[in-house]
Amino acid sequence: MRSIPIKRMSVRLLPDIRRVLAKSYVPGEETLLPGASRAHLLMARILAIPEGQVSALNAGIRERFGRRHRGFSETLERQFEKVAQHIDGTTSVSAERRQLIGAYFTHEYAVEAAALFNPSIVLAPEQRGLANGAKRFVMSLRAVGEGHLSSIEFRSGVLDAHGGIAIDPIGPQLVGGHRTSPDRFNKRRFSTKLLELGAINDLSSSVLGRLEDEFTIDELEASLCTLEKQGLPHALWFETVKIIHVLASSNYVTTFPPDSDLAERVIFPAGPNETRGMEDARFVRFTAADGSVRYYATYTAYDGFEILPQLIETADFLSFTVSTLNGRAAQNKGMALFPRPIDGKYVMLSRKDRENLHLSTSSDVHHWNDVSQLYRPQASWELLQIGNCGSPIETEAGWLVLTHGVGPMRRYAIGALLLDLDDPRHVIGHLSEPLLEPDENEREGYVPNVVYTCGALIHAEQLIVPYGFSDAGVAIAQVALSDLLESLLASRRPQVSSLSVPV
Repeated sequence: MRSIPIKRMSVRLLPDIRRVLAKSYVPGEETLLPGASRAHLLMARILAIPEGQVSALNAGIRERFGRRHRGFSETLERQFEKVAQHIDGTTSVSAERRQLIGAYFTHEYAVEAAALFNPSIVLAPEQRGLANGAKRFVMSLRAVGEGHLSSIEFRSGVLDAHGGIAIDPIGPQLVGGHRTSPDRFNKRRFSTKLLELGAINDLSSSVLGRLEDEFTIDELEASLCTLEKQGLPHALWFETVKIIHVLASSNYVTTFPPDSDLAERVIFPAGPNETRGMEDARFVRFTAADGSVRYYATYTAYDGFEILPQLIETADFLSFTVSTLNGRAAQNKGMALFPRPIDGKYVMLSRKDRENLHLSTSSDVHHWNDVSQLYRPQASWELLQIGNCGSPIETEAGWLVLTHGVGPMRRYAIGALLLDLDDPRHVIGHLSEPLLEPDENEREGYVPNVVYTCGALIHAEQLIVPYGFSDAGVAIAQVALSDLLESLLASRRPQVSSLSVPV
């Protein structure tokens, strides 16, 4: 195969230790050192501070931290409300002391102090006010801070008519979203996930039996309370309720202030399945059969022991709905949704067995059972394992799929496949050599010898590929689409399609 010319652009995004998020902090409940809460003891000490000293302490806190956070006073008030149960109901607390208590139960978290990498890129919802041929984009990033805890950040920018790229300036502040339960839960999806979790029994079935096909979190709690009053065996009841609460908490909505900039927003782990992070979000601009557009992202939730694929949905990058994915195809890392339905169904790439590429179809974006093997590693640079590098991209020649392959010395490189437009189970062609591999300026970092992307897009006849290098930062490459497709079509071999076998 002839070498495909690829251009590395001058733009680079690097971790910035100054970007901090104000987060809840309860001594004794630290993520890295779990233990008994010391909140009650701390609260007693704060309440013992003479009232005359409280205002002066607050003034010093505001001087040191106020300019670093949007709505700092409101943040401290919310933090106070989270721990107010540790105060005796007869104790009167002044507004100033509420702020001080909030500060003691808050800490700054540098979300990208350890790493910033693994981007995806999509066209932005808003495209007005641009020069002819230019497009505005949204880029997601995986940010890693203390304790190797991953969250999702964003950048925005513009691609000009010739493929040049400009990243919008970012401010120093970050803002976390306001988390709420979804308006309604779907009982079929909820019960399916309980079954996968091994929690369908007489108790859980009785709880669900009292609920309508769509129910609220309050209705779920009311059903749990009704059953609890029946005096059931404590051990079984406790475990069943715990799993139901974990599942309910894994589905939530995160909403950001309307006046916040995109680059200020951080989707920070909130569900019980993601206590150790939200990894490698693959965003895609999805166009439904009726022409409506919505953005989806699949990501890996990690609780320190197990991984679980989950789904993010948004229309505006202001409010994000997070939900569980169900089914035997939704069991591992690297799920990536096709950008439109095919034959009336959602289609998803996955890596069900951790080594090979798979393809799934479903009539429900939350439930994935139908799965078949699509492609096994063949070249030396991908023999250890292969996975996708984001959602497939539609071209006239077929579905373009960027892949990551892992070879000797656990070195990651980016390759490509071409799938049939009408039947993506059929592999038309694949690159025998990497499209992009770490050069000498990209191989050093937190995780060396890695290039990896979670999504690319086509603009001005160029494939725009933002990619993380060695978990040290993000770079952007361009390749002529015609060159890439020509190489993929030249590589096609009749026997490749035989790799699609049921599993």
